Amino acid sequence: MKLLYQTHSPYARKVLVFAHETGQAAGLDVIHHETSPVRRNETVYRMNPLGKVPVLILPDDSSLFDSLVICDYLDSLHAGPRLIPEQGSARWAALRLEALAQGICDAGIRLRSETERRPEAFRYALYAEGQAGKLMTTYDFIEKRVPLDGPMTIGHIALATAIDWILFRKLPDFSGCPRLTDWYREFRKRPSMLATVYSGQTQD
Repeated sequence: MKLLYQTHSPYARKVLVFAHETGQAAGLDVIHHETSPVRRNETVYRMNPLGKVPVLILPDDSSLFDSLVICDYLDSLHAGPRLIPEQGSARWAALRLEALAQGICDAGIRLRSETERRPEAFRYALYAEGQAGKLMTTYDFIEKRVPLDGPMTIGHIALATAIDWILFRKLPDFSGCPRLTDWYREFRKRPSMLATVYSGQTQD
């Protein structure tokens, strides 16, 4: 299988870390592709009409996207413990944490648009402040209300890759959350994280 990837995408990295953790990374042909809302990548568009990575190209040349779908698919292929629990409270806890991590990425991307990527004359400061506020309230929610111990799930992978991206992009971070910080410092030592470090810059 081929994975259309981007070395500075938190969504793409989540998939690759997931593949490492399930022992499937060696079977993926990982191909870096630059994508941007203002620069059309025809190769990516052919496989995903939204023009975004990650995209998983299957042996029959069909494709799966986005990261949530790809991780669910990969979890169905390996023989080890499922990282997306199949039922019960563990399932909903994992999916909720994944949703929180996804929201961190979404808010961070919008914040970067308003503070770095959009032409200065078109930036909306109040919107940027709102996105930064979403980051801080989410960090606080995780710090106070989300258990981070126990068996690893898709939620942990999504969270680690999301907050590592926050640091990579120098966005408002979670340094005021000691429990979350301690957990992140340990998780980032995993071989799957060390093998997939962020690099490169957005090319608009």
